[in-house]
Amino acid sequence: MKRSDRSLVLFRCRTRTGYVPSAASLPLAQPFLLLLLVVMGVCPAWAQTGASLSGLVTNQSGAALPDVALTIKNVDTGVTRAVTTDGAGHFEASGLPPGHFTIRAVKQGFADETRTGIRLAVSQDATVDIRMQPSTPDACTSGHEFATTDCALSWHGITLYGAYDVGVGWVSHGLPENGYNYEGESLVNRNGNQSRFIIAPNNLQHTGLGVRGKEEFLPGWSIVFNASTGINPQSGLLANASLTDINNNGLPRASYSEAIDGARAGQPFNDEYYAGVSSAQFGTLTFGRQRSLGTDAMLLYDPAGGAYAFSYIGYNGTMAGGGDTENSRWDDALKYRLTYGPVHFGAMYKFANGSGGCYSATAATTGWTAANCTPVAPHNDAFGFDLGGTISKFSADIIYQHYNQAVSVLNPLLGPQSLSAPYQSTTNSINTIQITGVNLIDPANTLYGIVTDNNAVMIAAKYTWDPFKLFAGYEYIWQNNPKNPLGVGASDQGGYIMSGVEDNNLDEEKLVQIWWTGVKYTYRSKTDFTLSWYQQRQDDFRSPPTCTPLSFRASCAGTLNETSFYVDHHITKRFDGFAGIAYSYVSGGLAIAIPHGPGVPYNHPSNFAPTVGGRFTF
Repeated sequence: MKRSDRSLVLFRCRTRTGYVPSAASLPLAQPFLLLLLVVMGVCPAWAQTGASLSGLVTNQSGAALPDVALTIKNVDTGVTRAVTTDGAGHFEASGLPPGHFTIRAVKQGFADETRTGIRLAVSQDATVDIRMQPSTPDACTSGHEFATTDCALSWHGITLYGAYDVGVGWVSHGLPENGYNYEGESLVNRNGNQSRFIIAPNNLQHTGLGVRGKEEFLPGWSIVFNASTGINPQSGLLANASLTDINNNGLPRASYSEAIDGARAGQPFNDEYYAGVSSAQFGTLTFGRQRSLGTDAMLLYDPAGGAYAFSYIGYNGTMAGGGDTENSRWDDALKYRLTYGPVHFGAMYKFANGSGGCYSATAATTGWTAANCTPVAPHNDAFGFDLGGTISKFSADIIYQHYNQAVSVLNPLLGPQSLSAPYQSTTNSINTIQITGVNLIDPANTLYGIVTDNNAVMIAAKYTWDPFKLFAGYEYIWQNNPKNPLGVGASDQGGYIMSGVEDNNLDEEKLVQIWWTGVKYTYRSKTDFTLSWYQQRQDDFRSPPTCTPLSFRASCAGTLNETSFYVDHHITKRFDGFAGIAYSYVSGGLAIAIPHGPGVPYNHPSNFAPTVGGRFTF
């Protein structure tokens, strides 16, 4: 290399378009060229103090993405510059003036990513890393393509999606099946009795249908909507936790079928039903029936992904709902999500809705009568916040949720105290005071609920160490009797009415703690091996506690554990087969085990449940 050529490399002047040689690199015969360049502004004075932006673009698992097209925009002037990542996923743009910038990353097969709020000072070298997520698959063009690829059933931005998940299993202590149930029988059940083979619904994913859309109406602004529902894959009936309890009303315990509590209560769209507006820069705001922030976090940080057959926190929504499984979805709720660089933020607010029924402060001693029962307004509003982030292969979130007048439907209604009693017999599970008097609400097709004000804080994290994914989480829940009690006739999920209500179930604050951890190993991209462990602990909330082996009640301290292992093999893009085992057991008392009388609340304190099945998604 000639001396003058080496100088051309060593002495350079940054410009908007790149580098031009300095005076030291030019032959002496060309001084007028330098003068011309300066006069034309190719090497202006601000170039000597230009800033730069650089970074790394990766996919969702942290692998570098080459050939990503990035547009860097000066917000102050509107000037843009285009750069492309190299083979190692790196990009760099130098010679930038001080000011405010945005970066947009685009690559086929991935959703566009935008980073805003970037401010460059004089001579600053800033680093902005970008992680891109796979985009919605291209629309299907034929039946063959639908069967063999993961193309989407889309038309003009509107997508039809769904899943069908069913299997066969065996439980060591189970119950007859119910056509409205949607959670199977893998978890230990307080009424579980004899061993049986079962047709197991919704093992890895809820069977159902949905339609969602995203339509841009201004550059960077879109209308978004989603409507989805779940069904029992055997019966074809809408998922309805409330009816599983109602079907057991008045029956002796030995005659119960499988009964659950949950947010899906036969609504036409029992999963989500919302619409809103989304901006690449300002986030997404939606209103309607939506999953709680805790449910979003559960699906993200549960090693089993909320699989009913293998996940306690998926099967039982106590964690996702911040204290009660019915609160895993909120009606009449505003939800806001924003991603800013590696940080994301979420907030929710639920408006009070439904009926508060009619309340009597003296019902425990005088009974419920038209004379002492006063109509009350509902106060079942709620709010929550989520703050999280992703750094390389590690992500974490912390979530807080508060819910007023949360309802737990844990007991089918009992039959009349005697054949001549004109009222429904209900008993406060703490002080055993019988609620008597002529029913103001006909108990037919009604529910019996316990009402509390709930608070919960959850922290969860995961780390990807290919081919492993490691998960862990913890939630602390505290519950109190409601500041504003509900009355008989109050409405519950799906518009069902409560003919029995307990507003004084807790003698003192009830504390619940939930832990979980697990690992997922992916073999050759098609087979996942998942091992998980879950635990829930509850304190005594009766004063004074009278908890002995012969008098355990739901108010007594207790512990539930579940361990599961399953293998999921993706046969095609749409169909996978799975097989696994879940084992769960309880000790002491536990809120999900409210008995009809003193004594050990579970018929059997454990359940062993192997399951084999298949899932089809589109």
